[in-house]
Amino acid sequence: MLNKIFDISIAINNFWFILSGLGYTLGVALTSFVFGTILGFILVLMRRSRFRFLRWIATFHVSFMRGTPTLVFLFLLYFGLPFLKITLPALVCALLCFSIASSAYISEVLRSAMDAVDNGQWEAAMSLGMSYRQTLQKVIVPQAFRIAIPPLSNVLLDMIKGSSLVAMISLPDIFQNAKIVGGREQNYMTVYILVAIIYWIICLLFEQGQRYLENKMAL
Repeated sequence: MLNKIFDISIAINNFWFILSGLGYTLGVALTSFVFGTILGFILVLMRRSRFRFLRWIATFHVSFMRGTPTLVFLFLLYFGLPFLKITLPALVCALLCFSIASSAYISEVLRSAMDAVDNGQWEAAMSLGMSYRQTLQKVIVPQAFRIAIPPLSNVLLDMIKGSSLVAMISLPDIFQNAKIVGGREQNYMTVYILVAIIYWIICLLFEQGQRYLENKMAL
């Protein structure tokens, strides 16, 4: 009975082929996280701007991206843009999709972290003659970053798991390779259990990295 649920021979024989998609899985997630963080920080600054138009753009972006499925946005880029005579490689579509989508969530994390820094820090920095930019760079952002580590880590873990959506546009990530093996072996149960374990181990490793970073920043 157990062999019908999880065929260990299929798992062993196809393990390295499935794992060969790790580069795409982590590459899309980590690269998009970096660009999403940069864009998210820009969105925070826009929402703090004295210009109403910039605040409106940032607020709309956050609301729209948080309120629409990532898969829909991915399909808009990959299948929708060709109707406008714009064709982008699947990898570029994936990076754009996850970078833009994650920026909305990351901006909320960063905004909350910056708001959590005591207002007295702003006042003290200004009283020392520091500019707005210097206050952000040397006082507010370092403190906000420590506060933001746990929620940012959660966003990253969600992106690692969510990167499996790139299989829908045929990028050879872990999940896409598993689909190929499942079809060839006529045993999707085994390969999907194996993929679940692989994602779980990856996330466990990143959780350890999060704890190390938290302890390091706490010193």
